[in-house]
Formats: sequence, structure tokens, C-alpha cells
Amino acid sequence: MLTRPTLCRLASPVLLILILGSFAPAALAASSAAPQIVSSVNDNDLVQLKGSTPPQALEQFDRGPVADSLPLEHMYLVLRRGSEQESAVEQFIAELHDPHSASYHQWLTADELGQKFGPAEQDINTVVSWLRGKGFTINLVHKSGLVIDISGTAGEVRNAFHTEIHQYNVNGNEHIANATDPEIPAALAPVVVGFVSLNDFRPKAMVAKPRPNLTFKCTGCPDGFDNLVVYLETPPDFATIYNVAPLYQASEAITGKGETIVVLEESDILAADVATFRKAFGLSSFSGKFSQIHPGPGCADPGTNDFILEASLDAEWAGAVAPDANVELASCVDTAILPGLLLAAVNLLDRATPPPIMSISFGACEAVLGPGGNAFFNSLWQQADSEGVSVFVSAGDASAAGCDNFDLIPNWAVDGIAASGYASTPYNVATGGTDFLATLLPNLSSYWSASNSPTGQSAQSYIPEMTWNDSCASSVLYKLSGFSSGAVFCNSAAGQGALDIIGGSGAPSMIYSKPAWQTGTIGVPNDGKRDLPDVSLFASDGFYSQAIALCMSDASLGGSPCDYTNPVDAFNNSAGGTSFTAPQFASIQALINQKAGGRQGNPDPIFYALYTTEFGTSSSRNGHLETCNASAGNLIPSACIFHDVTVGNNDVPCFGPNDCFPQSPTLFGVLSESDTKLEVAYPAQAGWDFPSGLGSVNVTNLVTKWP
Repeated sequence: MLTRPTLCRLASPVLLILILGSFAPAALAASSAAPQIVSSVNDNDLVQLKGSTPPQALEQFDRGPVADSLPLEHMYLVLRRGSEQESAVEQFIAELHDPHSASYHQWLTADELGQKFGPAEQDINTVVSWLRGKGFTINLVHKSGLVIDISGTAGEVRNAFHTEIHQYNVNGNEHIANATDPEIPAALAPVVVGFVSLNDFRPKAMVAKPRPNLTFKCTGCPDGFDNLVVYLETPPDFATIYNVAPLYQASEAITGKGETIVVLEESDILAADVATFRKAFGLSSFSGKFSQIHPGPGCADPGTNDFILEASLDAEWAGAVAPDANVELASCVDTAILPGLLLAAVNLLDRATPPPIMSISFGACEAVLGPGGNAFFNSLWQQADSEGVSVFVSAGDASAAGCDNFDLIPNWAVDGIAASGYASTPYNVATGGTDFLATLLPNLSSYWSASNSPTGQSAQSYIPEMTWNDSCASSVLYKLSGFSSGAVFCNSAAGQGALDIIGGSGAPSMIYSKPAWQTGTIGVPNDGKRDLPDVSLFASDGFYSQAIALCMSDASLGGSPCDYTNPVDAFNNSAGGTSFTAPQFASIQALINQKAGGRQGNPDPIFYALYTTEFGTSSSRNGHLETCNASAGNLIPSACIFHDVTVGNNDVPCFGPNDCFPQSPTLFGVLSESDTKLEVAYPAQAGWDFPSGLGSVNVTNLVTKWP
């Protein structure tokens, strides 16, 4: 969709279900697991749950302990299986995806997962009994047996876990968090991992509002207003660029009919905005319905709040690629320490019939989550996969610096290379983001039309893609600006305006080993780690005058009328971020599920298998990779499933000792895999890479080639 700029850039009591005295652990389906707790619980023999204090809870921000009476509702205590059990469930999930196995697509229910692979009932009873003895209310043991939902007070947490909950003021933002790592009786350590969180440092929404750049200038605009987004990707544009339209036009149309996609959110939205979005872009004639749900137990309606922009774009784009699919927005009120979207996710996966597809556009890095949080997401998405649920998670918008987009950060990386723990498990698809090259090419008009169709389409073909990177360390930007390197540009006067880390995230996990389905893929490093992202789509926030359309009209929360004929309103209803790519891929999955005739679980094994079939392996390439280079644009062969993005990087400026080169007390470096020499983190390359994973997709080819 083309918008014609005429103005300059604008500034951009919780319901708790208590099961008092009625909870009976014996009612939980019994597991055949051997007990891991083999000695009596001694409160004087303690071990520390190391790594459980959030890195933002620093002494300089500490404002002292909260009142002992502060209620802490829905504290999720995470348990672990024994090593033999964990190996068994991993093997079973591998068989679920093996067409030669008798277990192929024999999805479990949540009850069956707990029965077959949950911790021993005796261990759960022991932990529950200890918690009760410390004064906590047991709200629920979730069906996997790996999450115990408890409520209590700050005083009870101090007495039981030997850590105080303190108040913190971090850059003007008020928070609460545990001041030290919790401690538990050593006897419980074989089964207790830790808490999902004992803090209110919330996950980040992966939406990036439109912003200026250094390449395109707005003549006559006031100081500081350098750029307006000109080209907005709309649903008809997406269908053209990524070749979805043939599926709609087939004799047996594939439109997502009969499928349901759930977007996990922190806010409700104005349902009328979804209707406006669909009408504006030619989707209202399709049958897909939108609804908002608050899945219990313990889930209250959060209403609308500051996360409405994220929720709106997720709901709109989840139904934009598969317009006959139904979209459900699932949200719950946050508690003092638990994001409501996690409560919604656990409750939905515990249902007898969970949704077939889920999307989440929030994240926090693995170091911030700590052992309890990382174990929670591993077990959560593992449960989803075992139930046949396909989960798509935004990889992030902080380039390779996944820990540097929270309260503590300046506009450059200080914490080194990091990945989002929401997205890094081997049981979900991590979706990355690219940018379009079109506005940097002399033949721009062959990609974007100067006018819109009645449904807002102006894209004319597949558009060449590069990595999404708005920072001064971007190899595209520093070369355009006439500099020899990111470090030189970032330390120049010209580069100061791009001292930032905004871009598509990709990095190795520090938690998980490399999944079998990622091994041997062209470009995947032999690092023994789960590497992110898996796949990508356009996600730019307008840095090169291209962004994505949405509709959020709630003026009380910063919205604007969704009038796409008005350049100002159209600009205000645009954004970027991997927030878009998660619901877009969820919508693509609805097309796949319709074609395949049922739920598919984690699609990653097939994504990587199709990639290998198309291009060969790291040890045996077939030469097709070069022909499917995303830089070819409208000359790319129509048979390609994946578009290989080879231009750019996701490197960013940095300062300090963590993965930064060169190190200097006065100058910026750039993120590097080495502190002693420049190993850029990370350049695009032929094959899989950290900026874009397997690259973007030709949707029709992906769906029709799905086995």
C-alpha cells in the first residue's frame, strides 16, 4: 500500500480461583516415574536456586523490601523430570514427527502427557505438602505435572525461600523483584527447578513503531523529523510478495477454513478495529471470525491497556494470510509477578482440545528468565508439541543483542550476544524479520506501484530482501553512508543518529543443544547449540520507507483513525517488528493444516527437511541455493520454496567487555563473537544464518510441497 506523505513524522481485585483445602494431589493422573526425592525434607539443609535473581535487580536501584502482606498470586513453581523420563519424552516427540513411526501424529492430551511423562506422584505430593506447610495456597497442579500454581505473600516467600521481595526503581520505572536467589531444602532439589519469576519485569512486546533513518530526508520538515513511511505492506501486498494468492484461487481453495489460531496477549482490543482492517484490505468477504477469550481457571479479563497495539496487530495479521481461519485473542490479567499471557497459555494447553496453532509476540532473553523461566518455556512448548499444537514465537527486535532491550539499556549493546528464552526452545518456531531492498534500487517502480488498488495493494511481485537492521553497525547502512566499517561509522558524527540495536534478532541459545532437525542444514554453525531464528518475513519499521499496516484506533491509548487514505492516519497505523512475523507464520500454518488435514505440531522438522530437499546439506549442496537468492527480486525462480537472504547483518554497536570489539573506554565497538578480534555477530550468508534463519518463503510452494 502506497501512502503519500504530506506531513512529517509524528511522535510516536485480580480474579484468583482458590481451591481451599479441596486440592487432592492424588487426583492427578499417576505417573510411572521413579521418585526423585529420596530423603526427608530438612529446612536446615538448603541449596540455592542459582541464576534466579533478575539482572535488573541491582543494588543501585534497590528501594528496600515490600510489605510482608503483599499478595503474590499465581506463582508458578517449575518441576523437572528425571533424566530417563526426559529422554523418553524427547524420543516420543521425535516419533510423533517421524512418518515411519507407529506414533506418527498420535498426539497426546495433557492428561496423557502427565500420565506417561509427569514426575512421580509421590514427588509432587512431597513438594505440595512442604508448600502447604509454609502457608501457601495450592491453586493447581497443571496436567503435565511440571507446574505448581501457588499463591502467598511476600512474607511467606521470605520465610520459605529465604529471599526478600524488594522494590526497585529502574530508570524511573517501579518494579518488584527477589533481591537474592531463592533457597530450597536440598531434598527437593532433584525435582524443583525454580519459579517462572518472582518479579514484575514484564516481557517486551516485539513491535517497533515507525522511525526515521539517515538515508531518506524530509525536505522542509522540522528538526528531528527525517522520514515518513511511504510504502505499507498490506494483506494483498503480502499475498503478492510471498505468493499466497494462487492458494485462494485454486479449484479447492486453501484459505484456512476450519482452522483456529490463538494469539496470546496482555491486552484486549477494539474488535471493530479487526473488522475495519479486514474491510479496508478486501478480507471481509471471507468467513474468518474474531473473538476474545479469557481462558480459566484464574483468568480475569485485563481490558485494554498499553499493550493494545501489540494485541491489535497480532489479531489482524493472524487472520490476514488465512482469511477463512478463526482468530481468538486469549488474554488474562497480570498478577504481581506473572504475565497474564502465560496463564492463558498454560490453561489453553491443559484443555482436552487445545488450539491447533498459537502465536506469541513477546520475549525476554534467557539470562533474564533464569533457570525456572527457561524450564517453564521448554516444558510449555514441549507440551504444545506433544498435543499437536504449532507454536510461533517472535525471535525479537534487538538484533543479536537479545538481553539489551529492557529497562536497563542505553541505545547500544552492553550484555553481549543473547537469544530470547520465549523463542529458543526446540519445540517452537522462532520467527525473525527482514527488510526490503526496493527503495535502495533504481528500479523501485517495478516493485511498488505509484498507486493503490481498491484493496490497498501496490506491491507488484516478490520484493528483494535484506536483513532488518536499523543500526550504525549495519553493513548496508555504513556502506551507503560511505564508511568502511560499522565501528568507524558508529563513532562518527554521521552515525550518532543510528546508535541503536533495532533489527531482526538471531543468536545461539545458551540453554539448548542443537535439535536433530537443525543439524546438517547449509549455513547452520557446528556450535552444538539451538540457533535462532528459524524462518523470517518482512518486519521493518520504516527505516527504508517501508513498514506494515495495522489498525489501532483507541485514541485513549495513542491510537488513530484507520483511514488509510489519510497519510497521517496511515503512518500512525503502521509499524514493524517480529511481532508481525509470528502471527503471519501462524496464519501460513493454518493454510498448511487445512491442506494436510489436521494439526501438525512443531513445523520446524518439516521446514528444515524441505530446505534440505531444496538445497542439499552442508556437506552436499546441489547448486539451487544460489538461484533462490532473495536479492534476485522479481527474477527469482517461481519454484523456490525459500528465499535466501544474503545482504546485510544483524550486528549492532556495543560498549564494554561483553562480546564487543574493539574494547575501548571511550569508543563504541560492534558486537563480535570474539573480544580480541572482529568476528561480526552476525553477517548474512548463503544458507541459514542468524539474521534471517532459513530466509523467507513462497507460501504456495511451501503449502503444496508440505508432505
